[in-house]
Order: sequence, then C-alpha cells, then structure tokens
Amino acid sequence: MQIRASHILVSSEDEAKFILSELKAGKEFSELARKYSSCPSGKSGGDLGFFSKGQMVKEFEDAAFSMKPGAVSQPVRTQFGYHIIKVTEKK
Repeated sequence: MQIRASHILVSSEDEAKFILSELKAGKEFSELARKYSSCPSGKSGGDLGFFSKGQMVKEFEDAAFSMKPGAVSQPVRTQFGYHIIKVTEKK
C-alpha cells in the first residue's frame, strides 16, 4: 500500500499546537505549510507525494499509515521536530 500525505514540520510542540488551532479555525493546510513548515516540502504546501512503508522515519510512518484520507494528526514527534500530518490518499 502507498499513501500520499502532506505535513507541516516545526521545532516545538507549542508551535504545532498553535498550527492545529489555526486548522480548526478553518485555515488551509497548504497555506499553513507554506507559512510555517521548516521542511522544503512547505514550499509546495507540505505535499510529500506517494510513499510506501519503510521510506519515512518510524514515528511519522506509524502515524500516517494509521490515518484515514482527509484526517489530520495531532503533533507527531520525530528526530526532525514536530509534524502535523494530513493523509490525502491511499492506494
């Protein structure tokens, strides 16, 4: 199975929680990724494209593969920082 996901990567849990509150207030995920994400994917709205198991760090992968398309995660901590993940598609 492959999934397509986007993410927003920030350095602190507080930043991640703030971004989640912005999402709940109706802001666009891709807009927030462009504004806040420290990952190069932020420039493309956080889109990571399709990936299979074994391509991402374990914490990110475990969260992403457990989600349904359209869902947005709580902050997920990895060695890179805190991710907010949005799964867009599974195939």
